[in-house]
Order: sequence, then C-alpha cells, then structure tokens
Amino acid sequence: MINTTQIKKDFPILKTKKDGKPLVFLDNGATTQKPKQVINAITHFYETCNANVHRGIYDISQKATELYDETRELTLKFINAKSINEIIFTRNATESINLVAYTWGDQNISAGDEIIVSQFEHHSNLVPWQVLAAKKKAKLKIIPINSDYTLDFEAYKKLLTKKTKLVAITAMSNTTGTIIPVKKIIEEAHKKNAKVLVDAAQSAAHQKTDVKKLNCDFLAFSAHKMLGPTGVGILYAKESLLNKMPPFLYGGDMIKTVSNQCAKFAEPSQKYEAGSPNVAGVVAFAEAIKYLNKVGLKNIEKHEKELLKYAIEKFSKYPEVKIFAPPLAHASSILTFTLSCTHPHDIAEIFNSENIAIRAGQHCTEPLHNTLKIPASARISFYLYNTKQDVDRAEKALKKCLTIFA
Repeated sequence: MINTTQIKKDFPILKTKKDGKPLVFLDNGATTQKPKQVINAITHFYETCNANVHRGIYDISQKATELYDETRELTLKFINAKSINEIIFTRNATESINLVAYTWGDQNISAGDEIIVSQFEHHSNLVPWQVLAAKKKAKLKIIPINSDYTLDFEAYKKLLTKKTKLVAITAMSNTTGTIIPVKKIIEEAHKKNAKVLVDAAQSAAHQKTDVKKLNCDFLAFSAHKMLGPTGVGILYAKESLLNKMPPFLYGGDMIKTVSNQCAKFAEPSQKYEAGSPNVAGVVAFAEAIKYLNKVGLKNIEKHEKELLKYAIEKFSKYPEVKIFAPPLAHASSILTFTLSCTHPHDIAEIFNSENIAIRAGQHCTEPLHNTLKIPASARISFYLYNTKQDVDRAEKALKKCLTIFA
C-alpha cells in the first residue's frame, strides 16, 4: 500500500495554495512533480561538486563523474539492461527517438521499406518516422484502434510484411491510458526480422520495464515524467546495434582521437553523448529512481488503477460526460473526457479556478483526436501522490462546469 499522506510531504509544490485551496496536480501525463530528495540533489551538486564529467582530474570533477556514472548504473538496473554501454543520456524521450531516426533509420531504411506506428502515437513517435519515410521513399503504416480504445492487434499482424524494417510503438497511450501489448508486438515484428522501438515515456513511471524480457531493440523515456528533472532523457539500445550506428551529434567527449582532417569516435554510449551533458539533472535523476524503487512500481500501478476506477465511477454518473478509456484491464492512470456543453479549454479553466491542474487540448496526439472525431479533450492523469480526495475535488470542479455551461 502507498502512504500518500507521507508521500505528499516530500513534494513541496503540493503545499502551495490558491484562495486557501491546496494544489491538486492531475497533469502527470505531461510532467510529474519533484520530491525534495530530487530538488536537494540538484542544489547539493551545484554547491559541492559542480564540474564537467569525464574530463577533469581534480577532485570535484572526479566526484561529478562518479555520480553521473552511478546514475547510468541505476538506470541499467531500473530497466534490466545488459550493459551500461546500452544506456544513453539525452535531453528527453523526443531526442532519444530522433537519435534512432537520424542514425539507425537513416542507415537502414531504404526506398520501398515499411515503418509501422500506431494510431495512439505521440507526435514525438510519429513525426520523425513521417520525415524519414518521406526522405527515404519508404511507406508509413498505421495500426488502427478498436472501438473500445484498445489496439487492433489482428490488424497489426496483417500490416507486417517482409518489407517491414521498423515498428515504433508506444507502451502506453498518453491520451487514453491504453496499455499496449508491447511484448506481443515485438515477438511478431521479430518474426519478420523487423526492429522495434518502444516509446516508454508514459509507461516507465507506472509499470515495470524489463528490456531483456521485452527483447526490444530500442526504448526511450524521460526523467521528468518519473519524478526526475527536466532536460534528461534516456535511450536504451542493444549494444550490437549501437556498435554499427553512426553518431548523432559531433563534438567534444564523443571522440577517441582527432586530427586536422578526420576523427575516430568513442565507443557506445559515450559516442552518443556529445558536448557537456546536464550533469546536475542526471545526478538528481538517481534520486528519482531510488524514490520509485522504494515505493515500488507494483504499488504505484495498483494505486493508480484504484484511482482510475474511482474516477470513472464518479465521472460516468453525468450524462454530459463522454469518457475515452479502454476496459480497466487495459488501462492505466489516465482519464480523458469531454463535456457536451463546453470546450475542454473551458473545462481546464474552471478546474484551474479550483486550483486543480489538468490538461486540455490534443495532448500531442492530433491524428488520434481526428480518429475519435473530437477537436480536443480534457485529461486527468494520476501519480503516486494523488488520492481519492483529489478525485472528489475534481468531481466538484466538474459539477461547477456543468452549473456554468450546461
């Protein structure tokens, strides 16, 4: 069980009030709040060992490097990778996906090849493949969704051919909260010798990620969606692939030797981390991982499922509300809805007047919204510090919307 009373004490921002009303943060699909352990780690780094990594021989540079490398080890264990060479730090999941597109994709996708994505994809896992397909004269295929907001797996199997080179798939929809059967997706793709990239930006904070069991070729996620700082992304890639891929960016710290006319590049993962990294952010991310490990992802997943069930029960009482959510067995942490009487932006503004933060818009999934035939939606997304009392506050704000607009 999760002790939300104790957990809330670790998040300073949740103590803030507006007109006497404490903040209820329900936009965790966009970013999560940071516990004091993460915030303090950033301050401690800058106060005690601010230096660049892998370069200085003086004490604080050595300490910074040690802390930076410790985070890589923690990340390896968090997703159960084989080697630290398979863990690359980027700025965010978006950059991680683009790294694959600009290196492996450019190297391996040719005219007539096929790339498969799903209708659920965030723009970050759609647009890079649109651009690559257009550049290479490849074909982009879209896996449709079922009427219950689950993935049409049978349609996916029919889309796979010998020409399929890559399947890029989210592990969890950031709009409907749908959990994708990623392991089955990967197994089918590998039968056709296709590689699979998993966008775990939404899932990594909510359920266990085991890259060995999944057998995915690439996996991307962001620290800021899992209690960590902004500006830190992670790309996992099989070392055998990284050894063959060219660098993404060129410059300092990613080279082995340089002459006036040419350069030899470092081995993975250093080959993909050009320039000065966000050392403070990476170091603080270690505290986020430790926090999640202490609470337990299984406990977080169970807690969120209970909140989601409770919220659906509350919101579905109102005939003006339309909920876009799969069956609970396939759902996680997200409740997306519309009101027949007003635009989602108005909903979000009323919620904000009650000091409740929710998301309104297309959530970077415009094609999905087009498929659902809605211009936008309102989204509530839960995390480990949310409670049923937060859901009650949200229902009160919903009633206010109905009173004003219905």
